[in-house]
Amino acid sequence: MARFYTPAPNESTKWRQFLFDVVFEHDTKRGKWYDVTLICIILLSVGVTLLDSIDGINTEYGNVLLQMEWVFTVLFTVEYVVRLMVVTHPLRFARSFYGVIDLLALLPMYLSLFFAGAHYLVVLRILRILRIFEILHMRRYTKETSVLLDSLYKSWRKIFVFLLAMLTIITIFGAIIFIIEGPENGFTSIPTGMYWALVSVSTVGYGDISPVTPLGQFFASVLILIGYGIIAVPTGIYTAELAASLQKRGDGRACGACGHSGHEHTAHFCMQCGEKLNA
Repeated sequence: MARFYTPAPNESTKWRQFLFDVVFEHDTKRGKWYDVTLICIILLSVGVTLLDSIDGINTEYGNVLLQMEWVFTVLFTVEYVVRLMVVTHPLRFARSFYGVIDLLALLPMYLSLFFAGAHYLVVLRILRILRIFEILHMRRYTKETSVLLDSLYKSWRKIFVFLLAMLTIITIFGAIIFIIEGPENGFTSIPTGMYWALVSVSTVGYGDISPVTPLGQFFASVLILIGYGIIAVPTGIYTAELAASLQKRGDGRACGACGHSGHEHTAHFCMQCGEKLNA
């Protein structure tokens, strides 16, 4: 957190240093207690929101739950202000990943003053649990996440081309089913037909609209078969990029038994055959 706050050696910064150690540092005793307490409050606030969304509970305890949500919001607001106060670069922290998440945890309740139902978005507070990676020193897992995101970024062009092809198929079949079935069977427009085609090709099948005529059912069958044939394409594209990224992360050691290479730096046994790797 040094990029946000570097304390100056004078008396006026002692209180800021103390609060900074409590709020941002995870290795001190105070910091650990604060983090554990914060996580418990976050989970409790999300639980209150979940209960508030249940009709029976909302009818009987809605006012109490709403008051609790406002109490949590005030606490998180004070905590967010404290975080801004104790850092040297408040704007930099506010624009950081965790700073944006902290802000998103506050906005829904204030937005609910203008938009009904917006307070249910306070479930976004669950994102603050991501700090557990810092608290439990699990930063190595964030590296694994970066591999997944990097693979997704590298494959987005291929996936985009695939989605364009799917949009073309959906548009064509949407128009065909509109011509065949018509408004009398629920297909009131080409966009409605496209919605049906999307649901069919993805093999979701809500059943809210379906073809009635034999010809329409034939085209529906064809579209479903197409869906089964191509639904694995984006998964294959992403998996190929992920495998390539993992291969690059390997240390180049080859197994003496099967010749497989690209093992992790910390691997002691071959991922292909299980034989012990040479140091």
